[in-house]
Amino acid sequence: MRIASGIFIALLLSTSVSAQNMPSSVLPERPKPSYPHSRASDVVDVQFGDKVADPYRWLENDVRNDTEVRDWVSAQNEATTLYLKTLPGRDVFAARMRQLFNFERYGVPRKAGTRYFYTKNNGLQNQSVLNVREGLAGTPRILIDPNAWAKDGATALAEWQPSDDGRFLLYAVQDGGTDWRTLKLIDVATGAALDDEVKWVKFSGLAWAKDGSGFYYSRFAEPEKGAAFQSLNVNQTLYFHKVGTAQSSDVKIYSTPDRPKLGHTAQVTDDGRYLLITSASGTDDRYELTVGALDGKGSINLKALVKGLDYDWQLAGSVGSTFYFQTNKEAPRGRLISLDVRRPRTSLKEIVPHSADTMVGASLVGDRMIVAYLGDAKSEAELRTLDGKLIGPIKLPAIGSAAGFGGKGGDPETFYSFSSFASPPTIYRFNTMTGKADIFAQPKVAFDPADYVTTQHFYASKDGTRVPMFTVQRKDRVGKGPASALLYGYGGFNVSQTPGFSASRLAWLEQGGVLAIANLRGGGEYGKDWHDAGRLANKQNVFDDFIAAGEYLIAQGISEKGRLAAQGGSNGGLLVGAVVNQRPDLFAAALPAVGVMDMLRFNRFTAGRYWVDDYGDPGKEADFKVLRAYSPYHNIVSGKEYPAIMVTTADTDDRVVPGHSFKYAAALQAASIGDKPHLIRIETRAGHGSGKPTDKIIAEAADQWAFIAKWTGMDVKAR
Repeated sequence: MRIASGIFIALLLSTSVSAQNMPSSVLPERPKPSYPHSRASDVVDVQFGDKVADPYRWLENDVRNDTEVRDWVSAQNEATTLYLKTLPGRDVFAARMRQLFNFERYGVPRKAGTRYFYTKNNGLQNQSVLNVREGLAGTPRILIDPNAWAKDGATALAEWQPSDDGRFLLYAVQDGGTDWRTLKLIDVATGAALDDEVKWVKFSGLAWAKDGSGFYYSRFAEPEKGAAFQSLNVNQTLYFHKVGTAQSSDVKIYSTPDRPKLGHTAQVTDDGRYLLITSASGTDDRYELTVGALDGKGSINLKALVKGLDYDWQLAGSVGSTFYFQTNKEAPRGRLISLDVRRPRTSLKEIVPHSADTMVGASLVGDRMIVAYLGDAKSEAELRTLDGKLIGPIKLPAIGSAAGFGGKGGDPETFYSFSSFASPPTIYRFNTMTGKADIFAQPKVAFDPADYVTTQHFYASKDGTRVPMFTVQRKDRVGKGPASALLYGYGGFNVSQTPGFSASRLAWLEQGGVLAIANLRGGGEYGKDWHDAGRLANKQNVFDDFIAAGEYLIAQGISEKGRLAAQGGSNGGLLVGAVVNQRPDLFAAALPAVGVMDMLRFNRFTAGRYWVDDYGDPGKEADFKVLRAYSPYHNIVSGKEYPAIMVTTADTDDRVVPGHSFKYAAALQAASIGDKPHLIRIETRAGHGSGKPTDKIIAEAADQWAFIAKWTGMDVKAR
């Protein structure tokens, strides 16, 4: 994940009755919505003496191969569409988002030889186009336009990497949102496609040999027929592909069949002298490192550099045999160290020590080191010498998020983007020798960023922990009383929630809504300790933090009961499902997207087995008891009034398989939880989120905003 929709007009919000502490026997009798039929089976598992019912297990089956599941999906989408058509705000949101999305969007450029490569979207293109320039002042030329790859726009350009000299471009094709990739090559000078094609690539880095003769990549074995979107991902293997040859000739470089859960990615140092292999067993930033000297003749002498999956190690650059790493070894919020790979046990030196802010990145550019931090979830950056001496801060425009800063030793040029909640990414070109930043690309937008204000709050969670949260709203709304508010959270996998631009969220803000982003424990905002405080047996802290955020918004008069909506995707979908079960009275509406909803079977599908680092192993009794207590699918409480809920997922999501959301939605619809709608919207030819075409993004967001606008009392007006 590191790394995601009815049939009636409900009663007015003012007439709803809170059922938090009311036994089911005295709940008011109300007509129940008519949902499509979901067959309930008598499947019961006995785990550690606990009988666990799973009546909708058949919905785990792949929609491509199971007619009953396919019919269920069609019926649910039809019912959801009928309901959404009754919402007047839907067309208003969609029309405005088409205007808000219609601006030029640039990716951060990468330099290779004398060429510059970058993505660009003219505004409403379903997929961004890859451009190349011959020199910085050269005329842009379209190299790859994926918009012609599929009629529905759902085949995307995923990862890409030019060879060091800029002669070839290696790129990945992503079809329908799947995590699977097909690798292809193009001759940059002519734009001609090469015959090379590499299949069954997933969770892979792309690393060119220095001489451009070929590249390193990681892949899994070809799945059995019909199992590509559900089977577990194990035994990832690192290969080398020589340009101009068939995949069958690729050379196996590294694998660990005795440890099948390990995954491996490769990096080649800027000077081409070394291959660094990073291995991990899950989603935690805990890695083993293997290094090999490259002799230029195809021979690699591999040896262990770091053993034991204990700490984070991120390569920042190298000078000869001296490697620079960002690590959390003996530094929960990160530090920068160097070591000589020829004698790693005796050569480790601290370059930049642990500090109060969280170190989130480091990159050797020219002969300077750029070090990036999060200070209370806001981006900060500084320039240092290779021995750690501070040269000075890199001035960023405002409260926001910076990304990029890639580069190479010996070349002082780098690029980065900067965005905030109300300002889309501007691309800057930065020189590490002069410290000067120039604008490379700045978008023109159909709104005034100055009309919006971002405020950072700090509130107390249930156990007294101080948690940060951003709120964003129109400047003319501040102090005008409670508003419809959307509270978003994630809280897991060491992922930080930083200020970033979203055209779809801006449509919500324009209507007078408030956006709140809570920096929950489980994320990486304050380093390893913050992450550890929200995972495994501590997962309830994440839910408590989110609930406390909602209570704070109401207590401060930013929102009020009946006007607060919850949203989260993937691990955040789990979050929303769990907190709605625990505090259904707090929210008027909820949008759990592509969520992990069955915490007892998540590790049986595709990438799910990686997530035991954050969630624990359902096969272990202690972990099972924790997971059983909050699993959204298993803890829906009949007899309580639930908020309006629209679950969203996609048929090609092979990260969090859609069966999670299918089962959860079926259980919601079968439970006695009030008369508000509990629907599911299932996108076709889409996955966990990446590669989704612009038109599908707009359509889904319009449905979501119209849904929560209805249930939070927002009066949606055309602009």
